[in-house]
Amino acid sequence: MRKFCGVKTTVHCGLLAVAFLAGMTIRQAEARPWYPAWWVEAYPEVAKKQEVAAKVKCNVCHYGSSKKNRNAYGKALQKAFDDKAVPRKTGKKDFLAGLKKVEEEKSAVEGKTFGDLLKAGDLPAKAK
Repeated sequence: MRKFCGVKTTVHCGLLAVAFLAGMTIRQAEARPWYPAWWVEAYPEVAKKQEVAAKVKCNVCHYGSSKKNRNAYGKALQKAFDDKAVPRKTGKKDFLAGLKKVEEEKSAVEGKTFGDLLKAGDLPAKAK
């Protein structure tokens, strides 16, 4: 009986060690699925008019199949986060502050800021 308990303990310790090592090597995902929902909440009129939730989705800031591809608005947001003006791994409050900061920046449309476009009910940038 004593020998069986020793084997059982060894197996449990081995499994625990494997689980620990597996947990240490797993990379955390960088997806931020709550950002589109927060954007829609910040600009509900634009979201409704442009069908952001149904059609545009992540293409408010991105284009193409890779989320590394950012349009002008997405690049401005990334810059705001990279400049530490808004933390990269952020909460809702900081994300919304980043959106407000980026509204002041010039868009690709001559003479208009991202905020001007949003106030007019347009998307801040077009996908390439």
